[in-house]
Amino acid sequence: MSIVRANIIGALWIAWVVYWFVAARDAKPDRRQESGLSRASHIVPLGLAAWLLWAPTMPGFLGARFLPDTAATYCAGVVVLALGLGFSIWARRVLGRNWSGIVTVKQDHELVRSGPYRWVRHPIYTGLLIAFAGTAISRGEWRGVLAVAVVFAALWRKLRLEERWMLETFGAAYLRYRGDVKALIPFVL
Repeated sequence: MSIVRANIIGALWIAWVVYWFVAARDAKPDRRQESGLSRASHIVPLGLAAWLLWAPTMPGFLGARFLPDTAATYCAGVVVLALGLGFSIWARRVLGRNWSGIVTVKQDHELVRSGPYRWVRHPIYTGLLIAFAGTAISRGEWRGVLAVAVVFAALWRKLRLEERWMLETFGAAYLRYRGDVKALIPFVL
């Protein structure tokens, strides 16, 4: 991947990270928080996925292409990346002060069902999966497919813990929500 192409992708991810840290300052205080070990169980795989996508080269089949190295492939990946990051930001804004980067239950936690939460229960994770998929498309190598699979597994583990805590917190209301809205992919999963 050329340095210019990598810089565009990097700039999108950096802008997202900056927004994420700035927006995090306004979150409600925690009432309950996952352990450090639990957090590491999804952060470490996300770091591995990022490394898979950003390492300059990858040996064997991981470095082989599954998509052609064309401007169209790269641009399609960047568009998918931007859409995924944008979707996660929209979800973060709708969630408001209930948001946390770790699994928590906030003081005065609210069950949000508006905005992208009408279509999926975990739209931030949906957006991140889309963003990683876009990055993988723009890279066009098999390591990107592995990175997306790792991200999916890490986020699926995290959302299962969140689901358990939301069910404990909101009871029947969360059961109804879970029955009405899929976890990550509208109408599918």
